[in-house]
Parts: sequence; structure tokens; C-alpha cells
Amino acid sequence: MNKRILKRIDFPLVFATLGILAMSLVVIGSATHINTENAGRYLFVERQGVFVILDIMLVIFFLNFDYKSLSAYGKKLYIFNLVMLLAVMFFGHSALGAQRWISIGPVNLQPSEFSKLIMIISLASMLEERVGELNTLSELLPVALYIGVPFILVLKQPDLGTSLVFIAIFFGMVFVSGIRLRILFGIFAAGLLMMPVMWHFLKDYQKLRLMVFLDPNVDPLGSGYHIIQSKIAIGSGMLMGKGLFEGTQSQLNFLPENHTDFIFAVVGEELGFIGAAVLLTLYLIVLWRGIVIARDASDIFGRLLAIGVTSMFAFHILVNVGMTTGIMPVTGIPLPFMSYGVSSLTTNLLAIALLLNIRLREQKLSF
Repeated sequence: MNKRILKRIDFPLVFATLGILAMSLVVIGSATHINTENAGRYLFVERQGVFVILDIMLVIFFLNFDYKSLSAYGKKLYIFNLVMLLAVMFFGHSALGAQRWISIGPVNLQPSEFSKLIMIISLASMLEERVGELNTLSELLPVALYIGVPFILVLKQPDLGTSLVFIAIFFGMVFVSGIRLRILFGIFAAGLLMMPVMWHFLKDYQKLRLMVFLDPNVDPLGSGYHIIQSKIAIGSGMLMGKGLFEGTQSQLNFLPENHTDFIFAVVGEELGFIGAAVLLTLYLIVLWRGIVIARDASDIFGRLLAIGVTSMFAFHILVNVGMTTGIMPVTGIPLPFMSYGVSSLTTNLLAIALLLNIRLREQKLSF
């Protein structure tokens, strides 16, 4: 990188992201070292560490290209996205009751993770020409259908959590596009009224998850087990935590998925309230910088990209932390930069690359 890039780099965003990644590697190592003795005591953290380095190199590489060139590839990326999601349906393999992964050698990739970032770029390209023109439902309908197709394909895998991320991205980006607030409020109201009808279209395990959210003791040894153990882990950490490698719920395998979906519970148990507060502060810095970068973007396309990425991060953090603490239903949404997983890590760091790219080329654009 040349000196011009280094002078304009968003260091608060960089340092906050690196701080979360450092915490992630430590916590993943603590959560998994007991369960991987035969394959290597720190197998998971070593894999994650390798991809952290590779993805950071990828971020640095993409900083040399102007993000504005992506606008011309919106439709092509959208088609590629649909093909990729359809390929999962026909050639993907199943795990944990869902068909979401494609194997490339020793690495399992989850296309729905990459799909989120592709949709942000594609939707930004589409909305760029519609800013200020979303004043009626008929004008909003093409945009809703545009994101609705990949939403349905992801929902069919089934992956309800990731499909809901599309909705969060959609609302964040159309809000910045100048949609009338009464239309947004009308959509929210219609969604609430449709909930009793949508209940009948949910699968049995999805219904059970919602029932468990209201009362985990409905199925304490089944669907409610995750949230019960997660709340025990977080509560037992108290102020200072039990210390790394000292957590009972995570180390003794009471807490399922402790290095992926429920990694925040490990943070709460082993690092306590202080460790969780530090992590959440780092996330707040990432979200704050995302909003600032969107505000100061040099063009509408950049502003839409930044808001799309920030909306994606905000939804992931809110839902993941919420489900581990019992204030949100359990969904398979990873915690950005913290949860183990190549697809999620690469997608999130490429999203950071987009934010940094927009920041490098910003010239304040007034609202």
C-alpha cells in the first residue's frame, strides 16, 4: 500500500476489527482445545488463524481497486448469486439437518454467507438509480422481488437465520434510498398481522424454537438445552469470569456449538462481564465507523454499500448476542469475526474491505 492509502485508512475500524479477531482466536482455542486432542489440540484455532492471515491479505489487495467499479457488475453478480444458491440445492451436502455447504477439497464453504455481501453490492447497484423514487408500494415492489428470490432460495436450504439477514439489509438500504417512513411502518404492521398466518408455514423445529424462546423448559433436554446452558455459562462468569480454559459449561461440553453460534457464551463465562463489555464496545466501534463512512461517502453507491454492510453486522450482533442471552430465539447466525467458520470470516472481512475502500475515496456527500 502506498502512503496515500495509509494516511486515509480508517484506523479505529481496523483496530476494532483486529481486536475482535484476536479475541476470537483466543476464545476458539479455549473452547475447542479439549475436544481436538486426537486431531491436534488447537486444530480449530490454527485453521481459523490461517484464514485470518489470508483474508487480511485479501483485504489489503482489494484496497487498491476503486469500489465504484462494482456498480457495473451488479446484475452479473446477482445472476452468479442465484446460480451459486441453486448449486447448493443440487450439489450441496447436508449437516445439522440443513443443506447449506459445498465442499472444495478439505474446505466446506457456505455460499449463503457470501450471498449476503453479493446482495449488498447488487442491491446498491439497483437502488443507485432509484434514490428518492421509492414513494409508493408499486415503486418498492421491484426492489422487494429482487431480494425476494435469493431470500427464498436460502430459506429453502433451510436457513431461516441467514434469510432474515437479507430483510435487515433490505430495510437498511431502502431507508437510505429515501423511502417514505409511512411505507416502512406499513410493511412492519403488515408483517406483525401476518405472523399468525406465517406460523402455519414454519417447520416443526422452527415452531419449537419459538416456543422455547418463550419458555426454555418446554423442551429442556432438546431445543431448550442450548439456551439453558448458554444462560448458565454467561451468568456463572459474573464480573471477571472464570478465566481462559477454566469454564465449566464450555470445557466440559455442556454448551453445544461453543466455538460457532454460542461463542459469546464462552466469552461471558471465561472473561466475565468485563470481557463481554470489551467485545461489545469493539462491535460498537465497527458499527459507528460504518455509519460515519456511509455519511461521508463520495457517492450514493458508496453510501448504500456502507449502510448495507453496517445493517448486516448490526443484525448479526443483535441476534447472536440476543439468542445466547435468551432475549432472541435461537437461530444459526454466527457472531461476526468471532465464530469459527471460513465462509463467515471471509465474508465479514471482505465487507470490512468495502468499508475501508469507501473511506479511502470519500469526499463528503451531503444528505
